Formats: sequence, structure tokens, C-alpha cells
Amino acid sequence: MKKRILGVVAPLIVFLFFVQLTFGAKTLDPKAQLKGFPEFVNKVLQDGKVPGLAMTIVKDGKVIFSEGFGYRDVKNKLKVTPQTLFAIGSCSKAFTATSLGILVDEGKVDWDKPVRNYLPTFRMYDLFTTEKMTPRDLVTHRSGLPRHELVWYNSPASRKELFERLQYLEPNKDFRTTFQYQNLMFMTAGYLAGEIAGTTWENLVKTRIFDPLGMTSSNFSVNDSQKAPDFSFPYTEKKDVVVEIPFRNIDAIGPAGSINSNITDMAKWVTLQLAKGKFGDKQIISEAGISQLHTPQMAMQGAILPGMENANEFGYESYGMGWFIDNYRGHLFLQHGGGIDGFTALVCFFPRENIGMVALSNLNGNLAPFVVALNAYERLLGLDQTAWNDRLKAILAKAKEEAKKAEAEKDKDRKLNTTPSHALDDYAGDYENPGYGVFSVKKDGDHLTAAYNGFVSSLSHYHYDIFQFHNDLMDSDLKINFLEDLKGNVGSLSIPMDPAVKEIVFTRMPEKKMMEKSFLEKFVGQYDLQGTVFAIQLKGDKTLVASVPGQPEMELIPYQGTEFNIKGAAGMSIEFIVDASGSVTEAKLKQPGGTLTAKKK
Repeated sequence: MKKRILGVVAPLIVFLFFVQLTFGAKTLDPKAQLKGFPEFVNKVLQDGKVPGLAMTIVKDGKVIFSEGFGYRDVKNKLKVTPQTLFAIGSCSKAFTATSLGILVDEGKVDWDKPVRNYLPTFRMYDLFTTEKMTPRDLVTHRSGLPRHELVWYNSPASRKELFERLQYLEPNKDFRTTFQYQNLMFMTAGYLAGEIAGTTWENLVKTRIFDPLGMTSSNFSVNDSQKAPDFSFPYTEKKDVVVEIPFRNIDAIGPAGSINSNITDMAKWVTLQLAKGKFGDKQIISEAGISQLHTPQMAMQGAILPGMENANEFGYESYGMGWFIDNYRGHLFLQHGGGIDGFTALVCFFPRENIGMVALSNLNGNLAPFVVALNAYERLLGLDQTAWNDRLKAILAKAKEEAKKAEAEKDKDRKLNTTPSHALDDYAGDYENPGYGVFSVKKDGDHLTAAYNGFVSSLSHYHYDIFQFHNDLMDSDLKINFLEDLKGNVGSLSIPMDPAVKEIVFTRMPEKKMMEKSFLEKFVGQYDLQGTVFAIQLKGDKTLVASVPGQPEMELIPYQGTEFNIKGAAGMSIEFIVDASGSVTEAKLKQPGGTLTAKKK
């Protein structure tokens, strides 16, 4: 019986193997599968008002599609080509994670050892996170910090200065408990990688990734893109009209999103992902190393895109290192989008089917790269085509309608017919927060203007001591609440910079002259307070101290005019009185119980 069964099964196996070779394993012609796809892309661009897009598809290690659509320069009617440079935004994050992975391969860094082992000056808001944060944490969005985007967006601060500000940024979740997308942590990861390698993040990525892959057109700054012979201008939609906008330089936050590239170069990047870290005969990153990047590290909540919570095509989403990990209609799917002023990008691949693609576009916040990529995948996988274009158009239309309703109701709590409690001059000054930098207010004729991170806006009075400042990042108005100190002077202001944490408080800075040696020197001397002589001395070039016999020195903190607060003594200050000739005659010691006068000797 056993021999008979084997005798029947063996020919059957041979027959099935022959059938599989002849029919089941046949390779579909990509050209046939993509028939009509260029026309579909043009329709998507037209519906979404997208000026231009470039797309490449890699299958089984070969580029099977590489084409430009629309315009890279609308005004001059210059068409998009496979060589056109676009900002890839947050698609840069995978390059940063890969650069760290290369250093891990070389034993120069460990994913799970504290960042402080490599950067001793690393500081977060709390001691536990400071001591426990690892490189893996930096690239998996689990730091506990919300976005805090206005810390870096358009900021003049350097990368090192932004790194030093991390300690002042308040978290809103416990460390390692919640996925929260965070650009500053990826910036820190790049800064860390550069420091470990003894160079910069830019040079590390260029020498260890760009050069071996032959990504000769890619760069790290929109300043460099504009010097290239073929680059795209950025566009956005304002009041239903697509307009060209200025390039946004984000070099300081570079490791999180400043790379610019074209589909010719990016096809090589996708090939590396599909080939498990190998390109040609070069193993750029070990197979184990790239597997770490492609492996789920942090569970996520919510949909792959807003409004798609009930989309059955997708499964539960997670984040690896620089990649979102999902499944699409039962197929493992890795992707990362990128968006910065005027550009939207998508890099994605199906590792088990050995298919990858890149779509780069030149319209802020559009969904065309997502739509065309999923449609191409469905064609190549032999699946029925999902009406993503129509579905996402409906989602956008609904979002616009909800935005209109929110706009109509935004002033429902406004108190009419109120006035500021101070003269406009009293609000003018520079206000500082150690994490967010300087917010400046000036009186300009009969109104106030404000400047923050290079953005200048008129301050319109809202009610009482609250004014509105236009926020370019969100294209919305931020309410500025001016606050009085105990002396009744405008001493600080608060702004809801990030809705996930409490308002950010900026403290009024003293006039610049109060930090100058020439201004401070005239207060130096001895003062007689009812028979007790104390001295005012200058330490260094910009710090006054008061020395009273038998007591520790007291540092004087510039307040306003010629008045200085006593550090560590709430409500106590010294005001120096200057006569008409400019000479200091006395010092008034102000305290909650009254004021004492000391004559200058």
C-alpha cells in the first residue's frame, strides 16, 4: 500500500511542479500591468491641483518605471524629469537611522546603551529620561515629548543649540509608553551619529550612503538644490488657488528632514532596502542591521492617514526605525512619507514581493504620492484597483468643511469692547524661554508687531491683555497672553505653542544696555544704609553683586531701567537713582515691607 501511494504521489508532485513552472510562476509583464497608469497619475494630479510629480518603481532589483509628470516650474512651463530635485522631508529619517545602524555594525555605538554614554551633555526634561534614553529610543518616537515643532521651525538656532534646548521641553507622556512623532529626537540621532563618527551627519550620510549608492544628485539643503540645473519650486494651495512659495531652509533639523533628491537617486535607495542592505556587490549595512530598521519597535494608534480609521485594506500599524510598518491587503508594507513647505514625498516597498517605489511631488500636504503608489502596487500585485483617489478626495473635502466650521466658531468666546490694561509701549520688549528662544514685541505707530523665529506679524488686540499673532506653520492665529508681575509691570507672556502641553511662558528680558559693562560700572561703589556700609561690585563684565558685612554675596538680576532684582529673594530689589548729570546718588532697597534708601559714598 505504501509503495502504491508513493507511486501515485511522486508523478503528481512532478506534474504540479511542471504546472507551477508553466503557469503559476509566470512573470507578468510590468508594461502590461502598468498600462494606463501614466494616464491615471495625470488624472490624480489634475484632481489634486498638484503642479508636478516624479515616480519610480523598482521590481526584482530593476527600475521598471521612471517618469516625470507635470511641471517643476509652473511659471516657466518647465517639466518634471527623473532628474528633478524635490525635498523629501521626513523620508530623510530612514537615512539617519541607517547611518546609526552602520555605526552599530562597526561596534561604535549600541542601540540600547544610554545616549549619555556617547554625548555626556545630553539632557532631557527629567532625570530618568536623561539617564535612560538610548539611540533606539531616539529613532522610534517614544521619548514622551509631543512635537514641539515651533522650537525649530524657521529658527535661527544651530543644531547644537537645538540639542541643548531639549532639557527645557516638557513631555506630555511617560517615557517609552506612547508613540508620538518627534522631529527633534531624530535631529538628536543625527547629531549623535555625526559626533560618534567624528564628523557631521551630512558628511556621514554622504560618505557611507550617498557615495556607495551613487546618489550623486542628492544634497542636504534647499540652498544647494537651487544651484542644480534641474530642481522643482515649492507650491501650496491658498484659498483654492495653487501658488509658488519660498523655499524653507531646515538645515538645523536636517537629520529629521532636510534631504533633497530625485527619483533616479532614490531608486537606488529603495533597491538597498529590498536587497537587505546590499547594493551591487557592496554590503552598505549588514542584513541583521537593516532587519532591525525594518522590524516593529513601537506600537501605534490611529490610521495610516487621518480619516482612514475604518479602511479595511490596512492592518495594525507600528514603527520600526525610520519606517512605518503595516500590511496592505495582506501584504507586508513599509513606508515613510515626507512633507515640508511646498513638497510631499513617499518612499514605500513590499519586501516579500520585492517591489518598491518613490513618489516625489511639489505641493504642500497633498495625497497624490500615496494614491499613485497604492494604485501601482495593486496593478503589479494583480489586485482589483481601490478607488483611493475618490476616497481621499472625500476625506479632504470633509476636512475642509470641518475647518470652515471651526473658523466660523473660533471667536465664540471673545469678549467684545475691552481694552488693554497698559499703554502699548509697556508691552514692547524681548521675551525669552530657554527652550523656545526669543519672542520680540515692538510698538509700530498705533499698534504692536511681533517677531518669532524670523516670522513678523502684526499683533491684533483680541480682548483684555490678549493679542493674536499669525502662526505661519499652521496658517492660524496664536493668542498671546501678556502677564503682569507683582509690581504691576508686564513681566512675561504665554503662548499655546503646542496643544499637548501647557502654555509656553516667555519672561521679559532686560534692556540690552543693562548687560553692558559701561552701563553697570557707574553703580559700583559703597553705599551707606543707616550706618551700615555695603558695596556694589562688578563681577566679570556684566554681573553686579551686593556685599553686606557678615552675609553672602547677593547677585543682582537686571529688571528694568536702573532697577535690579536680588537673586533668590522674591519681591526684593535695588533701584539706583541717577541725577541729571548722570551720576548715581543713592540706592533704594525695595522689599515687601517698605523701601529703604542708602546714600552713595
